[in-house]
Amino acid sequence: MVDDDRQIRLLVARLLRASGYRVTGAANGDEMKQLLASTSIDLVVLDVMLPGSSGFDLCRELRKDSLIPIIMLTARGEESDRIAGLDIGADDYLSKPFSPRELVARINAIMRRMRVNGATNSLTPARGFVFAGWTLDVVRRELLDPHGAVVDLSTGEFDMLRALVEAPGKILSRDHLLDLAKNRVATGFDRVVDVQISRLRRKIEVDPEGAPMIKTIRGTGYMFMPGVERQ
Repeated sequence: MVDDDRQIRLLVARLLRASGYRVTGAANGDEMKQLLASTSIDLVVLDVMLPGSSGFDLCRELRKDSLIPIIMLTARGEESDRIAGLDIGADDYLSKPFSPRELVARINAIMRRMRVNGATNSLTPARGFVFAGWTLDVVRRELLDPHGAVVDLSTGEFDMLRALVEAPGKILSRDHLLDLAKNRVATGFDRVVDVQISRLRRKIEVDPEGAPMIKTIRGTGYMFMPGVERQ
């Protein structure tokens, strides 16, 4: 937990420990870097407004060589700030004042994704995935077709495709895909996942004679069919 407000660090730490997590606090970027170098950390809750390097700067620096999950926590809740945080590699974004239960839920969702992916070290996960000649670069957040051309994806489409390629051959329910793709704006059963899957199919299943990459499991969810190589 990286926040220069000691009371917030203590509050969040107490909350997360009650939910079964081990929590270590840092007041600034230097303390965060020391902890990351000496301690096994699975996820970072990172405030934006910090003395010295901002949370945006620290997130950008972390993403140069690490894909450790990051939740940005800040009083700056404008849409442009949220988009900026996600664009530089944050996994989620929560505005202050925040609901403690929502923070726990978002952390739980990210940790479930890590378990499904079989990640053993969050500091050195895959930086990209190759499937059927396609490349999904999770650092640059780009999808390259077999000819090396960049295919335009929305943020939601990219996150949905990443969730699928991280769990090839596994059946993922719609609710699970919403968690994995960090898209919890939906409530109850709706068409968010189905719409994004349909758009992805139009972009990656370009050979009408080829086998489907994303298979519908009727009444359950979806399965990513091609073999996937982690880079």
